[in-house]
Amino acid sequence: MNVGTVDWLSGGEGAVPAIVVPGGPTMTYATLRSTVERLSGSLRAHGVGPGDRVALVLPGGLPAAVGFLAASSTAAAAPLNPAYREDEFRFYLHDLAPRALVTARGHHTAVAGAIPDGVLHFELDAEQPEPSLNVLTGVSGRRQGPAGDDGIALVLHTSGTTARPKMVPLTVNNLAASARNIIGTLALSPADRCLNVMPLFHIHGLVAGLLAPLVSGGSAVCPAGFDAFKFAGWVGQERPSWYTAVPTMHQVILQRTVPRPPGGPLSLRFIRSSSSALPPVVFEELEARFGVPVVEAYGMTEAAHQVTSNPLPPGRRKPGSVGAGHGVEVRVIDESGGELPVGATGEVAIKGPNVMGGYLADPEANTRAFADGWFRTGDQGFVDGGGYLHLTGRLKEIINRGGEKISPREVDEVLLRHPAVAQAVAFAIPHALLGEEVGAAVVLREGSDVGERELRGFAAERLAAFKVPKTIVFLDQVPKGPTGKVQRVGLAERLGVGEKG
Repeated sequence: MNVGTVDWLSGGEGAVPAIVVPGGPTMTYATLRSTVERLSGSLRAHGVGPGDRVALVLPGGLPAAVGFLAASSTAAAAPLNPAYREDEFRFYLHDLAPRALVTARGHHTAVAGAIPDGVLHFELDAEQPEPSLNVLTGVSGRRQGPAGDDGIALVLHTSGTTARPKMVPLTVNNLAASARNIIGTLALSPADRCLNVMPLFHIHGLVAGLLAPLVSGGSAVCPAGFDAFKFAGWVGQERPSWYTAVPTMHQVILQRTVPRPPGGPLSLRFIRSSSSALPPVVFEELEARFGVPVVEAYGMTEAAHQVTSNPLPPGRRKPGSVGAGHGVEVRVIDESGGELPVGATGEVAIKGPNVMGGYLADPEANTRAFADGWFRTGDQGFVDGGGYLHLTGRLKEIINRGGEKISPREVDEVLLRHPAVAQAVAFAIPHALLGEEVGAAVVLREGSDVGERELRGFAAERLAAFKVPKTIVFLDQVPKGPTGKVQRVGLAERLGVGEKG
């Protein structure tokens, strides 16, 4: 067994709520233990075990949570976005080569036409008091040959925005180390309750929003999906002590949520942000709106989520910084892998027990990704004199305008200072002479009205001339991936933005 249920759930008392669904059922630790053991037993009874991969295509909330816990307790769980199209499912299932697939009763997705021959197809019925797994198709029994992958509890794909997605294998130890780092950073205890609005096919939601609360003996509130219009109600009814989300979700929450939800005084003791850069203006608005500290962290799939984090008060939080390493070593390196001095900008490299050992079936990617045992993150930044990491952007997202390197995050943060702007995303526009030019996509606050000329003038007062966007596109919403992260790479093409000479 890869992850015995005792490992994740032993910290909680039997009658204490473990998983709470807003407006739905609550599972105590005792009920969750018996559920995970029963579902794991069903998988094992049909020959699924260590070395196998179990693909999960499940709706958010309780089905995704118990499905992940059961699959990772038996083999290697591989959660997939249930919103994928059939051709996307076909790609991921071919890549994963799973022994089994788990879908949910009553939730028919495009995966049905993409299931490879021989794969065991289970249906999860999570609506009944005792959730169960029923096999629909496939042949039971252990497959022939070496199992491989033993000890791996989770397999996730990278986003693949500029290249073929890579498979990230995370062991029990990787996940446990990251969960413990988060617990230590946030001083989590059994008294804490996390409102997890992140999807449970993403490392952020799985580790920070689910495993860390469970390992600490606390509770995880798991709605079926993110809904900014319901957020205030969830906070008022379920009384979470914290919530964790990506910056775009925080921005929508600020647009849609009243300062004090119904149900009495605010229960939150802090707010956490991770998975992409939190603009300082959003940091400030969150703290002003909710009256609690905002803790920004830096995470990635290859590190089983958390790498660095700002501390809770009385520790110093630095807006614009992602904090210091917690259980993780962090350095900034040059192109040859040499460590750079404090304050110098380069590529962020990390090392620690939470960091994966290497991508699956991709030796070329592993050669590029590791330097003397350090994982090269692909993120650009610097470490200040206090040991805090400051990210300046993704290396692949840096705009190269005639040799001048521009961090799109810097442009975002300036545009977001305009009172009419709710969201802003800078991106590269191909240019025949300069190579790339600066563009930006903007979402205005409700009821606001501002033109491209005024916004460019606002930016010109705060940025060097070569950093000012030459084209600004106004949108109802910025393009985001399935986990809420902004998609900069290829944005000019998707928006049909041409060259500006």
